[in-house]
Amino acid sequence: MGGSKIFDPPPKYSLLGGSKIFDPAPKYNLCFVCSVVLNMLLVVYLFVGDTKWMPSWSRMAAMEAEAVAAESCSGHGRAYLDGLLVDGMPVCECNTCFGGPDCSQISPDCPADVDSGNPLFLEPFWMQNAASGALLVSGWHRMSYSYNDHSSVSGELEKHIRKLHSIVGNAVTEGRFIVFGTGSTQLLNAAVHSLSLANLSSRAGVVTTKPFYPAYKTQTDFFRSVDYKFLGDTSMWKNSTDGNVSIIEFVTSPNNPDGLLKQAVVKGPHAKAINDHAYLWPHYTAIPAPADEDLMIFTLSKLTGHAGSRFGWALIKDEAVYDAMSTYASQNSFGVSHDTQLVALKLLKFVVQGKGREIFDFGFETMRNRWEILSKTLSVTSRFSIQEIEPQYCSFYQKVRDPSPAYAWFKCEREEDEDCYTVLRAAGIITRAGTLFGADSRYVRLSLIKTQDDFDLLIRKLNILVSEEDGAKTM
Repeated sequence: MGGSKIFDPPPKYSLLGGSKIFDPAPKYNLCFVCSVVLNMLLVVYLFVGDTKWMPSWSRMAAMEAEAVAAESCSGHGRAYLDGLLVDGMPVCECNTCFGGPDCSQISPDCPADVDSGNPLFLEPFWMQNAASGALLVSGWHRMSYSYNDHSSVSGELEKHIRKLHSIVGNAVTEGRFIVFGTGSTQLLNAAVHSLSLANLSSRAGVVTTKPFYPAYKTQTDFFRSVDYKFLGDTSMWKNSTDGNVSIIEFVTSPNNPDGLLKQAVVKGPHAKAINDHAYLWPHYTAIPAPADEDLMIFTLSKLTGHAGSRFGWALIKDEAVYDAMSTYASQNSFGVSHDTQLVALKLLKFVVQGKGREIFDFGFETMRNRWEILSKTLSVTSRFSIQEIEPQYCSFYQKVRDPSPAYAWFKCEREEDEDCYTVLRAAGIITRAGTLFGADSRYVRLSLIKTQDDFDLLIRKLNILVSEEDGAKTM
């Protein structure tokens, strides 16, 4: 870790009237794909001539990648280069509730799993733009621990991060240092550790406002540091005048789980904030103005959907905090993988090239459509509710835009439905309990950013639950 100073598939529509999704490319066998690739190479050779560059060692890798990508898995799964092989052919890894060799078999009694924050709603976008996100590297790509400048940070990637924020208008980068992390998760504790070093005499207190992202508590408790400890909700500290207490506040904006824009609430000379902006992108929220806090954390996961690549970055105003976070990151993992940085660079180059409109338009339309479908599904019942988010002006789109949150903060309203997680689990819906977010057990979080299959199944289960309620009322 470290830092730096300074063919498109045809459209298809969900059976539920959901957002536009894309079928993967049709299934081809390996020999056919190899033939297509070799014919393409022959055409290049004929037009370019033998005096020009021709691919050599990369041919087999390209054919292998194309062959795996051509596995359609019935549109309900994917095959991967690092997946299992049977008789030399890649095996489909199916979406939730789908099975069989080609993922065409659905389990009718399977529960809708909307627990995790896997941002797979962006997978169709990258399938549609396969060439723009593709990479092929040599086996000797950057084998050293560091780059030529002895840094563990790609200067080109840093440049594109700054350019991206300028285009989107969601964060000020001028006068900021940048630290790379293995996802934003590593940077969260790096920030707590670094800010706690300036504490006076006792352990710093880590606080946040309910409902909060559970990792703030679980991670802080896990490391059991002598320098800081988790103290809970900000309500106990926002009016504190104790000059000897150092407070580190996690501020999540947009908030996970309710999608609302937040600001720090603890004030005072020894109060510091870590601003987690994982969802501060036009997919999920209006961008009112560039964020201009002292310490801001972002992640590739929720930007492009590549959660498995594990890449995040922090924008830091104070040089001492930057140095401390860089040291923490270096000691903790000795740098972010060069391969990961290359993937991030490739993806951000494409995003920046189109000034973000392609991916943000796709993401926003998908998420807005899902929110509208969910809202309509619940509009006929008083038993359940979700958070209210008003349309807001967005500086990126330069207009007032509708809500498109990543999650639904779902509440069971009836008095007897005190444990909302259990109520929904009995209806075949797996959620994340509100108690994990420091909230009442009447709340749960529903993830809206998983696959279209996951979302469709969620709506199907909710429709059944709501219709059963109507039937009971009629009886």
